[in-house]
Amino acid sequence: MQPSNKASPMTQIWHIVSMIPEGKVCSYGKVADLAGLPGRARYVSRALKAAPSELALPWHRVINSQGKISFAEHSEPFIEQMQRLRSEAIIVNRGRVKLAEYEWRPDLATLVLSMPF
Repeated sequence: MQPSNKASPMTQIWHIVSMIPEGKVCSYGKVADLAGLPGRARYVSRALKAAPSELALPWHRVINSQGKISFAEHSEPFIEQMQRLRSEAIIVNRGRVKLAEYEWRPDLATLVLSMPF
């Protein structure tokens, strides 16, 4: 039996998150979809928590499907995420981002050509 070259689901998620460009955001569900894991939005959250800090993932660019920061309002992580997004010129109003303006929409060629899995 040959070993599988398939990346782990966490690795797939980390790769997608690493691709989100500065000034753009992506929802947990969309990250899961792009990683080939439809319906696994909650798993994206777990994968980001488990990511080694050496990866330096732009975790702050991942928000919920309504365009909101998912951390409790006024909590330390909420404030940090909001500040990081604003430092990238993303307008955050009461913890919400306008997805119509800031949502990352990668083209298929970019995704396919960059996937290690």
